[in-house]
Amino acid sequence: MPDIVHARIDNRLVHGQVGNSWVGATGANLVVVADDEVAVDPIQKSLMKMTADSSGCGIRFFSVQKTIDVIGKASPSQHIFLIVQNPKVMRALVEGGVPLKEVNVGNMHATPGKRVLRESHVYVDDDDVADIEAMKEAGVKLYIQILPGDKKIYL
Repeated sequence: MPDIVHARIDNRLVHGQVGNSWVGATGANLVVVADDEVAVDPIQKSLMKMTADSSGCGIRFFSVQKTIDVIGKASPSQHIFLIVQNPKVMRALVEGGVPLKEVNVGNMHATPGKRVLRESHVYVDDDDVADIEAMKEAGVKLYIQILPGDKKIYL
């Protein structure tokens, strides 16, 4: 069983806040970015790798399916911070068998057709809500928490 110390939805993926705050607060030593587009984009990968390197953490970029296929083979010494862009991808991981008990919902930017979900940094549409509800029905606890020191708002 992989040691997934934190699973987060954040449409910015790996950025300063993840590198400077979340990695240290969770004790992670490996960030796994599960994203089909980023997995094949060398520019995005190099930018995120700089952030991971500055926090002293390793980083891997996998497609959603590859994440499902390989995360169970992680070494016990790998303490994994799993990050995805949106609820749809996290739901696919859960339904694909990635063992998650809790998911942290972080920043989800406002775009046309999205509404705030109980916190000013989290905007959702009906599809996002359906994905969140499906994960809850699968036994995953979801909560909004923007920074590690913030109060958790359970959904």
